[in-house]
Amino acid sequence: MPGIDESLLEAMRLPGARGALVVDWISGLALGAVGEAPGEDAEATAAETAELARLAMESGTLAPAGGDRTGTGKEPPVDDLILTTADAYHLLRFVVTTFDSTVFLYLWLDRADGNLALARIRLAEMADRLVLG
Repeated sequence: MPGIDESLLEAMRLPGARGALVVDWISGLALGAVGEAPGEDAEATAAETAELARLAMESGTLAPAGGDRTGTGKEPPVDDLILTTADAYHLLRFVVTTFDSTVFLYLWLDRADGNLALARIRLAEMADRLVLG
């Protein structure tokens, strides 16, 4: 089971990957970073994407119909967020853990060279295998 560093390196092997982070969406802190970051500042990117993640996670509008999907209270209401810009995709994939799930994987993907579908699938696989601690 890969840890943060291994997961980030795996994310950077995706076609078109420019940068990747593991972020705590409560604090806005980057728990790990590799590659480039938009604006050349990984900590600012972590804080700004954490704000988006927090809005999505706390939104009643985005909650699953019928409440919690698992009934355990551990499953986040949102699986991932995808933001597109003229030249890039920004993917946020929430990590489900046995304790408080406040972490997500962030991937900055070049729009010309990246494959959004493949990146989304691989990020989901990475999030499922990620070991924090």
